[in-house]
Amino acid sequence: MSLLRRSIRTAFIGLVLAFVGTAHVAASPASASDSDSTAVSTTVTVRVVSNDAKLIQDPVGGARVVIRHAETGEVLAEGRQTGNSGSTDKIMNRPHERGASIYEAPGAAKFQTTIPLTGPTPVIVTAEGPLDYPEAMQTASASATLMPGEDITGDGLVLTLHGFIVEMLSPEAGARVDGGTVAVRARVRLLCGCPTQPDGLWDASRYDMKAQIVGADGSVLTEAPMRFTGTTNEYEANVQMPPENVATLRVVVADADRVNFGVAEREI
Repeated sequence: MSLLRRSIRTAFIGLVLAFVGTAHVAASPASASDSDSTAVSTTVTVRVVSNDAKLIQDPVGGARVVIRHAETGEVLAEGRQTGNSGSTDKIMNRPHERGASIYEAPGAAKFQTTIPLTGPTPVIVTAEGPLDYPEAMQTASASATLMPGEDITGDGLVLTLHGFIVEMLSPEAGARVDGGTVAVRARVRLLCGCPTQPDGLWDASRYDMKAQIVGADGSVLTEAPMRFTGTTNEYEANVQMPPENVATLRVVVADADRVNFGVAEREI
């Protein structure tokens, strides 16, 4: 009987020790790696704006935004900025005061996402647009550090794209031009789709606009200044065709003071 009692006692003690050990493990603090796995959803707002103009809006295709981890290259979020170009009064007319909202307005274009963050996270944010005009597409990027729970809202992180949308309206693609002069017509807008004309809010009289005939070696053979047609955004020129073999008809638009440039080309 004594042997049986000892066996029972030994088994009982073993069960008690096992229970105590299990309880001790369950009550121990979580490891650092376990705590790091607790992510905080953090809102990030990005605005993509046309230099000296307004937000890149839906009618020009918006802008693509990508947020990458700066160290690993992992894509944390990506998508398209959507919405309208924002308030002309707030963006273009009112003096910009420090801390005042410029781009936030009903329906104003933005890219907004929620990213789960476990700690301070260095990122590189890249934007490209306008997406409906690949020949005018520009890119901008910025680096920042995101903090868990520190939402970026309102105007958000602002990226600026420089340039013009320049569209060749005539001559038509594939039109044959043999000697004499060629009538050139082009449409010129800011990257947001904002309109241009002399003495307008976006004053075309300050732009250097030319139609050029370019040789096969890339040299400019002849050129002529573009003139306003009387229709918003549209300009024209008659450029002399040279006797040499030519390769390209080109329209160039420059506003060097505000670092905006644009070009359209067509084979002739």
